[in-house]
Amino acid sequence: METLTIRKNDAGQRLDKFLTKRYKGMPLPLVYKYIRTKRIKRNGKRTKENELLVEGDILTLFIPDEFTQAATAEHAPADAFLRIRPSVDVVYEDENLLIADKNAGMLVHSDKPGSSNTLIDHIQAYLYRKGEYDPRAEHAFAPALCNRIDRNTCGLVIAAKNAASLREMNEIIRTRDVKKLYLAAVKGRFSEKNGKLCSYLQKLADENRVIVKEKRNGAEDKKAVSLYTVLQYNESLDVSLLEIELITGRTHQIRAQLAAAGHPLLGDGKYAVNREDRRLGYVHQALCAYTLAFDFQAPHELLGYLKGKTFHAKRPYFLELFR
Repeated sequence: METLTIRKNDAGQRLDKFLTKRYKGMPLPLVYKYIRTKRIKRNGKRTKENELLVEGDILTLFIPDEFTQAATAEHAPADAFLRIRPSVDVVYEDENLLIADKNAGMLVHSDKPGSSNTLIDHIQAYLYRKGEYDPRAEHAFAPALCNRIDRNTCGLVIAAKNAASLREMNEIIRTRDVKKLYLAAVKGRFSEKNGKLCSYLQKLADENRVIVKEKRNGAEDKKAVSLYTVLQYNESLDVSLLEIELITGRTHQIRAQLAAAGHPLLGDGKYAVNREDRRLGYVHQALCAYTLAFDFQAPHELLGYLKGKTFHAKRPYFLELFR
């Protein structure tokens, strides 16, 4: 038998969601079976998988040792935190959030076990050393990223320090209560200063890329909308500087849409040929998640203080091409 007391970062989520996070090796059908057969109880009583947990709840679990031992090992203090020398360029930080400025070339996270050089690894190690995160004190929660950018894109990424902030920031992003602006250097000259890119993207997971379509052909095709403003043009290199606002946030949205429009990003080797760009020193796509502007009408209980705040990344390297 294992007994768990629900803590602050565990509260507010469904029982089954908590259990799958805590016991990652336990199949979901088995979770439901243990709940149904009362091998998992809440406050000594029968419970249901969709009940929301409350801080102070006591769970009693009669489950095999293989699951409890694996969960204990998973949430023990990781030696990796002590081996990492945290490298986090902090743009903003408070008790709930951290906004980091990621360099091009760094993964935001990895699905492979034992990773130690992703952005979230460095953020967790940074908070661990500050005493703001201790995996021994958590059943299932760890500081997590609220948004993602490509490995070879630089710029702003938001991390939540607690579960309530993670839920609320995810809702802010979902309802577009934060404006996300990018800077990009792209090939060619534009006939209009302002424009809109609207298309459908089909994700090819095995190839880690997307296909741009004018019309939706299937359920897997996702609508993608981007607005752009031409800021400057470098005539000698035939390269334009764009400010781009994401209306939707699809995988490789900016890179794929601009390439399909005949204006691939400088340095992009996935959606264009970048041999000459690399020779000039541009080994990453010239794209920066440059601005996060919080401007919302709906009240946000925990993060409402962000209203009216705007954050910027440092000047991206490709601005050297422009005045």
